[in-house]
Amino acid sequence: VQLQASGGGLVQAGGSLRLSCAVSGRSLSGTYMGWFRQTPGKERDFVAGIWWSSGITHYVDSVKGRFTISRDNAKSTVYLQMSSLKPEDTAVYYCASSIRPSVKYDYWGQGTLVTVSS
Repeated sequence: VQLQASGGGLVQAGGSLRLSCAVSGRSLSGTYMGWFRQTPGKERDFVAGIWWSSGITHYVDSVKGRFTISRDNAKSTVYLQMSSLKPEDTAVYYCASSIRPSVKYDYWGQGTLVTVSS
């Protein structure tokens, strides 16, 4: 199983970026896909997630209304559209997959750096 994250970069505050996570090697039916972020010296935090089959989504409060998670079944890819970016959104973003997200995430992507300048 491989998760390939991409789309990070440098953006000014108020700008937008779209992250992608392409999944290969597993069926996504019944899978929960999550996006996490981590800054140096801090824990990796949940940002958003989506149940692949139903499309039900979850967001941490700090990104609600600004970030949107979605998936493309034909491309086996999950996206994180980030808008109205703030300097505090600066982090390495990771995608991950799970069949029991309340227990653990089984597979992780390599991370993609998002830097938001003020």
